[in-house]
Amino acid sequence: MKSEKRESNILKYRKPRHMNIGIVVFGIIFIYLIATIIMYITAPHVTAYEVRQGSILKDNAYTALALRSEVIVYADAAGYINYYVEDNSKVRVGTDVYTLSSQELNFDQVATDTEATLTKDEEKALMTKIQSFNENFHEADYTSVYQFKNELQGSLDEYTSHSKLSQLNQLLTSGNYSGVTLKSAADDGIIVFSMDGMEAITPETVTIGQLSKGNYKKTEFLNNTSISSGDPIYKLVTDDKWSLMFEISEETAETLVGKSTVKINFKKDNQELRANLELQEKNGKHIAILYFHNSMIRYINDRYLDIELVLEDETGLKIPKSAETSKDFYIVPKSYLTQGGNSSDEGVLLQGKNEDGNTITQFFSVTVYYEEEDMIYLDPNVFEEGAVLLKPDSAEEYPLKEIRSLKGVYCINKGYAVFKQIEILCESDDYYIIEEGNDFGLSNYDHIALDAETINENDVVF
Repeated sequence: MKSEKRESNILKYRKPRHMNIGIVVFGIIFIYLIATIIMYITAPHVTAYEVRQGSILKDNAYTALALRSEVIVYADAAGYINYYVEDNSKVRVGTDVYTLSSQELNFDQVATDTEATLTKDEEKALMTKIQSFNENFHEADYTSVYQFKNELQGSLDEYTSHSKLSQLNQLLTSGNYSGVTLKSAADDGIIVFSMDGMEAITPETVTIGQLSKGNYKKTEFLNNTSISSGDPIYKLVTDDKWSLMFEISEETAETLVGKSTVKINFKKDNQELRANLELQEKNGKHIAILYFHNSMIRYINDRYLDIELVLEDETGLKIPKSAETSKDFYIVPKSYLTQGGNSSDEGVLLQGKNEDGNTITQFFSVTVYYEEEDMIYLDPNVFEEGAVLLKPDSAEEYPLKEIRSLKGVYCINKGYAVFKQIEILCESDDYYIIEEGNDFGLSNYDHIALDAETINENDVVF
C-alpha cells in the first residue's frame, strides 16, 4: 500500500523589517565626520605668525683700493740704515728719523740697565694683530704670511725704538763705530716704513686693473739693512684726507644715484664710518669713490681694505613677505569725521532717504583704517554704492568715489581676520621691516596670518 504525500496549505509568514534608528543616526554621524576630516585636510590652513621687533642689514661686500697723499723719501747716501721713530708716528720737519752708518751696528754689544720686555698693552696689540691675521688668512694668498712676518717684526722694532737713541749714543761713545750720520725729516707727515709702488695713484689716474688685489706686493723697510744712494727708505703721508675706490654693479650704481653720503663697515675691525660718495664710469665700468676726513692713520698700512657698503639698516617690526596683502579704501577728508550724538563712537554723517522719500541725515559709525595728512581711509564694503557724506555743521557734501589701495596684513588677535595697514621701511629676500608705533598698524607680539592667500577679511580663525 503506497503512502500518499500530504499537501500542506501552511504559508510561511515573513516578518516585516524594522529600521534601526540607532544605525541610521550613527551612519549620518560617521558620514559627517568623514566629510569634515576631508574638508579639513583639503582646506587651506591659517598659520599664525607672532610679530616681533627685528632689523634688516642690507649690504654689499667689496675690496676697495685705498688712496692717500703719499711721498716716498729716498736716501741721499749709502750705508746701513736704522730707524729711531715708530712706524705710523707723526713727525715734523727736523725730527730725527734714521741714521746711516758705514757698517752694520751691533746693538747686542750695548749694555742696558733693564731687559727689554713688552708691556701688557703692547702684548695685547700684538695678539690682536695675530688674531686678525688668523681669521682673515686664505691659503690662496700664502705670500701674505711673509708680509705679516715683516709687520710683526716692524711692530717689535717700534716697541724698542725709544731706547735706540741711548743705545746709539753708547755705541758712538764706545769708539767702536765711526761715520754714523743722523738724518732728520724734510717735511711734516706720518711716517710709514713700507711701500708698494702705488703711492702716486690718484682717483683720476687709477685703472680698472689697479682696483683688483691680484699680484699685490708690499716692501717693508727694516733696520740694519744695507742701502744705496737713491734707494727708497720710508714713506710720508702728508694729509689726513683719503679715499677708497671699488667697482660696483650697474644695479648698485642705480641704487646709489642721488646719494651724497653712505655708511661703510670695515671688516678688519668692524668699524663704521660715513663717507662722501662720488660715482664715476671708466671703460664702461661703474666706480664708487668714497672720501674720508678722519681715521686715515687707522688703516694707513692697508692698500686694499675689505668693506661692506651698508645700503639699508632699518629696525622695526619684522614680518614675512607672505603675510602681505592689499585692500582698496575710500579716501575722505578728515573734516567729515564726527562723533555720534548718543555715544563717543567716531563716524560720518550719511545722506539718505526715509520711507516717504524725504532726504534725511543719519550718523553712521565707521572704523578709520589709516590717516594720511588731512585724509582718512574708510572701508568701502560698509557703504552702498553712490553714498554721499555730509560735512558736520555745513552744507558741503562729499560723494564716495575716490579709492586708494593700502598694503597690510590680516591680524588675528581676536579670533577673526582684521586688516591692518603696514608701512614698509626696507626688505630682504623673505622679510619686511615695517614701521612701529603707528596707531593704525601692528604692535609687538601681535599675531598675523602667515600667508595672506589662505584667509579673507573677517574669516574666523580657530
